[in-house]
Amino acid sequence: MTSYVLVAGAWLGAWAWDEVVPELRAAGHDAHAVTLSGLAERKGVPAGQQTHVEDIVGEVERLGLRDVVLVGHSYAGIPVGQAAERIGDRLARVVFVDSAVPTHGASMSSAWWQGQAAFEAALAENDGFWIPTAPEFAGQDLTDEQIDRIVGRATPQPGATVTEPAVMERSIGELPATYVKCLLDGAEPSDDVAELLKSERWQLVRMTTGHWPMFSRPHELARILLDAASGETVRT
Repeated sequence: MTSYVLVAGAWLGAWAWDEVVPELRAAGHDAHAVTLSGLAERKGVPAGQQTHVEDIVGEVERLGLRDVVLVGHSYAGIPVGQAAERIGDRLARVVFVDSAVPTHGASMSSAWWQGQAAFEAALAENDGFWIPTAPEFAGQDLTDEQIDRIVGRATPQPGATVTEPAVMERSIGELPATYVKCLLDGAEPSDDVAELLKSERWQLVRMTTGHWPMFSRPHELARILLDAASGETVRT
């Protein structure tokens, strides 16, 4: 039995996986969706990026999980990748769902497409929080009803979680990983991910959907997660 630990990206809590977790459990596996500090029902809890790493490692250790598949979506790929290194032989695989990946000494803001200064200026304008807005979700294979639900339940992201640097002892490319690329959010992986995919330990799966597949294609995403854990041939 595989133990899945699923972590959604910025603004979201464990609720984001409500349509994925039941399918993993129905297939006979253990599945735990994690809400990170400062978000959803944990809103108001002080949090930086290393807090989020500790949240994930702590969940694995608290539950005594083995044969763990860590799943990180979007921003959460950064703390999930660090947690994957820290849980040692408990780890079976990491699955990055259209996510950022950790590089030692770098943060999510340092790789922001408009530049780190622009991102951090936006945080400063919002009292140190990253605020979700409906346009973020447009063109991503989501219905208007889904967008309203996501934005309505979303939590402003504590700025320190996206500005603190990652801490890695080795390259994330040394860990067994599957990268899920959502094609409506860009046809190709980012340059750093493309480099990591040269590793024999990494596999690429493409989904014809947007950046939030747990909402737009939950059944397909669940099947990909099951395939990743079982070692079956991965779609590309």
